[in-house]
Amino acid sequence: MSYDLAVFDPEAAPKEHAAFIEWYEVQTEWAEPHRYDDPAVSSPALRAWFLEMIRDFSAMNGAYAAKDGDVDDPRMTDYSVGRTLIYAAFAWSQTGAAYEAVFRLAGKHGVGFFDASGANGEVWLPDGRGGLALAHSSAPA
Repeated sequence: MSYDLAVFDPEAAPKEHAAFIEWYEVQTEWAEPHRYDDPAVSSPALRAWFLEMIRDFSAMNGAYAAKDGDVDDPRMTDYSVGRTLIYAAFAWSQTGAAYEAVFRLAGKHGVGFFDASGANGEVWLPDGRGGLALAHSSAPA
């Protein structure tokens, strides 16, 4: 088990929660015809998010994997990189730091944020001011 968060291209994702969850499930079938460890397939904003994220949460696989990576390092992260979504699987011991970093950098780079491990499946979208605004969740209104 891992603590899972995702960032995504806000133009590619549906704006309604049920449709978003269906879209997310399709994305995480990993059916795109490319490797899922290379940010070159992603949008410039997702790529920039990834390249900044791996400074603190090293990539486990691919060309950007830490060369001296210790697989027991709790900050080692398994990224799955798609065209419109990047999924990150963190160690549970990193939940607070991971959430803060993913959320902050999503706002900075203008990408959406999905709390895939959260109880309410919150989806956040860029607010146009370098931050994020809650767009929808599964929590009762």
